[in-house]
Amino acid sequence: MYDNWEELKQSIVNCNKCKLCKNRTNIVFGTGNEQSDLMFIGEGPGADEDKEGIPFVGRAGKLMNMAFEGLALDRNSVYIANIVKCRPPANRNPEDDEAQACLDYLRNQVLLVKPKIIVLLGSVALKNILGKEYGITASRGTWIEKKGILYMPTWHPAALLRDDNKKIDFWCDLKKIIEKRNELEG
Repeated sequence: MYDNWEELKQSIVNCNKCKLCKNRTNIVFGTGNEQSDLMFIGEGPGADEDKEGIPFVGRAGKLMNMAFEGLALDRNSVYIANIVKCRPPANRNPEDDEAQACLDYLRNQVLLVKPKIIVLLGSVALKNILGKEYGITASRGTWIEKKGILYMPTWHPAALLRDDNKKIDFWCDLKKIIEKRNELEG
C-alpha cells in the first residue's frame, strides 16, 4: 500500500496484472476531491472513459452529472473511481480475476480518500466491495455499515439508460446520501 497519491498513481502507470491492459487506451484511475467524505465506485470504464482517462464521462456519466446538478452536488467535491481501471471489451462486466487484479488499487484509493460514505454504483461494485452474497435489487437504497464506513448501494447510471423506472430509485438514493452527508457534517 502507498501512503500518498503520487506513488499510487505511479504504481499503476504500466499495470499489466490482467488481460484488460492489452486493449486499453488509458488507465482510468479516478477523479475528484482526493479528501472527500463522499466516494462513488462504479464497475469499469466504457469507451468514452477509456478515451479520456476519466471515469463517468460517457452517457451514464452525463446522466449522473444531471442528478448531481439537481441536488446541488458539485461533482468535483466527491471522489469517483471504478472496480477496474481498464475498459472491459464491449463494456461487459469485469471478470472476477480482472476485478481481483485491480482491487488493491481501489482499496488504496479508499485508504487515501478516507470517505465517510461510499456509494456503490451497481451490482459489480456491490459484490466486489461488500461480498458476493449481496444483490443490488435487495440491497439498493439500504445503508450498510462496515469498518466505520457507510455504504449505499444504488443502481449504476447505465441501468437508468436501459430502464427509466430506476431513475426515481436512483434519485431517492442520492437524496438519502446528501441528507446523511449533511447529518454527519453536523
